[in-house]
Amino acid sequence: MQNNNKLWEKILGEIEIEVSKANFLTLFKRTFLLSVENGVATVGVPSSMIIDLLQRKFYDLIKKSVDKNIGKDTKIIFVPKTITGAISEKVDSESLFSESKPKQIIGHLPRVRPDYTFENMAVSSSNQLAYVSATTVAKNPGKTYNPLFIYGPVGVGKTHLMQAIANEVYAKNPDAKIAYTTSEEFTNEVVEAIRTNNTSNMKRRFRGLSLLVIDDIQFIAGKEKVQEELFHTFNTLVDRDAQIVLSSDRPPSEMKKVETRLISRFSGGLTVDIESPDFELRTAILLIKARKYGVSLSIENAKLIAQKAQDARGLEGLLLKIITHTQSSNGEITDDIIASVLSLNGNEERSYFHPDDIINNVCSFYNIKPTQIKSAKRNAFLVRPRQVAMFLLKIKLKLTFVEIGYLLGGRDHTTVMHGVEKVEELLKNPNAPEDILGIYQMFSEKNTG
Repeated sequence: MQNNNKLWEKILGEIEIEVSKANFLTLFKRTFLLSVENGVATVGVPSSMIIDLLQRKFYDLIKKSVDKNIGKDTKIIFVPKTITGAISEKVDSESLFSESKPKQIIGHLPRVRPDYTFENMAVSSSNQLAYVSATTVAKNPGKTYNPLFIYGPVGVGKTHLMQAIANEVYAKNPDAKIAYTTSEEFTNEVVEAIRTNNTSNMKRRFRGLSLLVIDDIQFIAGKEKVQEELFHTFNTLVDRDAQIVLSSDRPPSEMKKVETRLISRFSGGLTVDIESPDFELRTAILLIKARKYGVSLSIENAKLIAQKAQDARGLEGLLLKIITHTQSSNGEITDDIIASVLSLNGNEERSYFHPDDIINNVCSFYNIKPTQIKSAKRNAFLVRPRQVAMFLLKIKLKLTFVEIGYLLGGRDHTTVMHGVEKVEELLKNPNAPEDILGIYQMFSEKNTG
C-alpha cells in the first residue's frame, strides 16, 4: 500500500498541472490507489457522482498519467469509497454483497416480518454502526445498550433492523415475551384502555415484556397520557433488565412536545443514526430483494434501477413492477423490460438530482454527516456546508426556501434565504473559495454532461 500511495501522489502531481484548481480539489484530491494488478489500476473515489465525472471528463487524462508511471497500457477502474474496505480487507459476514442465506425462523412474531433478519440485510457505511449496535443488543438484550434509539429518514432500514432484533431474540428464545408496535398503535392501546376503564390489563401486558420495540416514537409528541404511560412502562422494563428499542426520524434532543423526563430516558442508552443508502448500498439491496423473490437480476441492471429510487421502499416497489412485467417473458428480467418500466432508452442517464444527492455529496466533500448538517448545532465548521447545500438545493432543484428549510432540519426560510445569498455573493467574487467553486462546478457538469 505504501508503494501505491507514492505512485498515486506522483500521478496526482501530474494531473494537478493539467486541470483547474477547483476540479482538482473537488474531484481528485481525495482519491487513492487501491491496487495495480494484471493491467488494471483500481482507484478509490469518495462518491458515485465523482466517479461519473472522472469517467466522462478525465478518464483519458488519468489513463495517460497512469500508463506513463506504470510503464504499460492500463485499464482504470473506479471504486466507491463505501466498498473499498471489502477490497482491502476480507469482510465476511458484513460484506456488501453477502451471499449468506437468511436464517430460518420457526414460527413468527405478530406484525414482524420473518424475512427481516440481520443475514438478509445489506450493510454499508451509511448503516454499519446501527447494524453492529442492533446485533449487539440482540445477542445480549437488556445488558448492553438500553434503550437502543435508532433514528434516520424514511426508507433507510430502521424497521428492518428493529424487527431483525425481535426475530433474533425470538429465534434464541421462543418463550420470550416480545412486542413490536408503532407509536400510533401504542397510542390506540392507551386510549382504548382509558375508554374502557381497563388500564390494568394493558399495563400488565406491556410491563411484563422482555423486549419492547416501538417504531416511529416521534408521533407521541403532544400526547400527555400516552407519554405518561410510556414513562412508567419504560422505567418498569429497564428496572427488570428488559430491552427497549425505539426508532424515530430525529434524535431525542430534537423531539418537540415530548416531556423532558422521556427525552432523558430515550438518551440514556445508545443513540445511533442511519443515513440514506448510497448508490452502492441501494444496488446491494436490490440484489438481495431479487433473490428473495426468486428472480435473477444482474449487477448492471441493479445499478440501473438503483439510480431511480433513493430508499429501500422505493427500490422494492420498482423491483415488484419489473417482476410483474416479466410475466410476458417467461419470468426473465430483460433489458427491454427494465427500460420500459424505468422509462429509459439506450444510454440515457439520469438528468435530475434528488435532494439526498446534493446533501450527501456536500457532506462527503466536507467530511461531515447528513445528520450534522440537518442538526440544530451552529458550529463554525457546519455553517459553510449548510449554506452550500441550501444554495444548490435552490439553484439546481428550484426548491422553495420553506422546502429547503424543512430538508435541512426544519430551519426558518429567512435562514435559508441568507445562506443562499451568502454563497451567491461568494461565487460572484473572482477569488471565490475553491471549495464552493468546485462543488458548484461538479453539479453543473453532472447536470449538463
